[in-house]
Amino acid sequence: MTELSIGYVLGLLVIGLLAGFLSSLVGIGGGIVIVPALVLLFGLDQKMAQGTSLAMLSLPVALIGAYNYHKSGNVDWRISLLLAVTFVVGGYFGSKVVVGLDVSIIKKVFAVFMIIIAIKYLFFDK
Repeated sequence: MTELSIGYVLGLLVIGLLAGFLSSLVGIGGGIVIVPALVLLFGLDQKMAQGTSLAMLSLPVALIGAYNYHKSGNVDWRISLLLAVTFVVGGYFGSKVVVGLDVSIIKKVFAVFMIIIAIKYLFFDK
């Protein structure tokens, strides 16, 4: 367990605020902001960062952002509920796989995923 100095806590608060803002703004947060920040800035290993990010994304946190989108008519609850069920199942099996993998493999998979998304957005998005 890492010692939580005031600077460390303040850094985490800034990362949390940034991730929450970006999550609501463009639909990213945990994987794109929290995980790299925890690894690169706070020294957590990839597995710990991913597990911490998932734990942080509990229902009450996400519900606040979703509620604001709902108020403005920008939530399809049917799609959301279908995705939620499959997300839980996928999260269970994904976590079972990742805990058995070497951290270097997880980092490479994570990096390749981010590169693919970046290339798609930069060159193939209309």
